[in-house]
Amino acid sequence: MQVTPTHGGSTAKGVEAAQPETVSALDGTPSRPERDSSKNLQTTLANPIHCQGIALHSGVTVDLVLSPAPADTGVRFQRSDIEGSPSFPALYDHIVDTRLSTVVGCPTDPSLRVATIEHLMAALNACEIDNILVAVSDPELPVLDGASDAFAFLIRCAGRKTLDKSRQVIEILRNVRVEGENGAFAELRPAQRGLSLAISLSFPAQAIGNQRYAIQLDERRFMEELAFCRTFVNRKDIEYLQSIGLARGGSLETAVVVDGENILNPAGLKIEREFARHKLLDAIGDLYCAGHRMQAGFIGHKSGHALNNRLLRAVFSDAANWRFVPTGSSRAVPKALRARVAA
Repeated sequence: MQVTPTHGGSTAKGVEAAQPETVSALDGTPSRPERDSSKNLQTTLANPIHCQGIALHSGVTVDLVLSPAPADTGVRFQRSDIEGSPSFPALYDHIVDTRLSTVVGCPTDPSLRVATIEHLMAALNACEIDNILVAVSDPELPVLDGASDAFAFLIRCAGRKTLDKSRQVIEILRNVRVEGENGAFAELRPAQRGLSLAISLSFPAQAIGNQRYAIQLDERRFMEELAFCRTFVNRKDIEYLQSIGLARGGSLETAVVVDGENILNPAGLKIEREFARHKLLDAIGDLYCAGHRMQAGFIGHKSGHALNNRLLRAVFSDAANWRFVPTGSSRAVPKALRARVAA
């Protein structure tokens, strides 16, 4: 089965998938009756799918299997290299590290963790996959194309299946803001529909400088504007990471490398403002660690994984900040259901 991601990204190695069952068309716009009948229902994959790729930091070959899961499972990770290990949810309060990536850990066994989940989480959020089991043979997901395009490609191959269970969406009811150093902040605000995001960057490297980008999240716009935008790094940071045994799996195909005013990738950027677009991609993934899709407006300035996670913790620290609302409805789910964002 030979397939290629939409924007010329790296095809995932060793892709295996069965032919889909009853599936929504992920690469086209469904008809209005299909949208109207299924938009409030949960989804999963139609079929399991497997690929291999290189881990960004260890440089080892990693097996990744994405499998269908029942309604109300959410996104769960499992370490397939550790026999008998339990799966654990990708939730904001299970994020154990945000220094180099978003790292999720098992609450009952701190040794079980999976790093660099944000690009997969962004693809799952944008493609509206509510329930999935992610089995990985390493403490880190494969980097694949350094973005979300390859993960979205895997989801397309597997297909999407609608489940007979209502979807819940988190509605933000009042402004919640967290602040970091040097004027950095991240904020969620009430919104009339969906998830809108805006971000601004300010980097000393002239090749990045000051950038802004905004988007109303939907699958088509995500694929056309963000999914293929790669992670980026300063050349000096790569040298330091490699000196301590990290970044062994990175390459100029999977990351934009900046050195002052120069971009070291021979082909340059894939699109203008690729840096700001990638930061929005990261935010879409990090916010999906809320456990559900959101009806909210996100605004970030110089924000990253740490601030994004702090923002979710701030939201759910007070039940007055949010409620569950079925997609397309203003009717709130009873307050008793707020006790846990995602069990």
